[in-house]
Amino acid sequence: MKRLFSIGVALCAMTVGAWAGDDVITYETSDTFDDVTFALENAIIGQGLVIDSVSHTGEMLERTKADVGSDITLFTEAQVFSFCSANLSRKVMEADFMNIRFCPYDIFVYVRPDAPDTTVVGFRTFPEGAMKEVEALLDEIAQSAVEGF
Repeated sequence: MKRLFSIGVALCAMTVGAWAGDDVITYETSDTFDDVTFALENAIIGQGLVIDSVSHTGEMLERTKADVGSDITLFTEAQVFSFCSANLSRKVMEADFMNIRFCPYDIFVYVRPDAPDTTVVGFRTFPEGAMKEVEALLDEIAQSAVEGF
């Protein structure tokens, strides 16, 4: 059981690392993590969307670092907000039913120990075609979060 848990933590860490490439759009702000996550929640709700889940990724990675043989703190704060849009999801899946692989949509927020005064908000990019409309929505939401109210 512990081995499965360790594998799950390792896979989660690799996923976070994969977002650090060119396939991600990020915005930075000097606003606090709490202010940005509050603004992000409001931006998502303001679009008429419901947040399905909030993954407390930073807490999980910190809590389990010794269990996986690490002493590195990756984030001082990190969360991933997952949500979907019934209208937009239907539209992109009618264009290509395999777009199901992108749902739900995620926006992450984090603060790194080496940049404690910078909060980063971001999301992965999507392929050309119908999914660019989802990307535009995520971009609007992410920008709203870093601009505050």
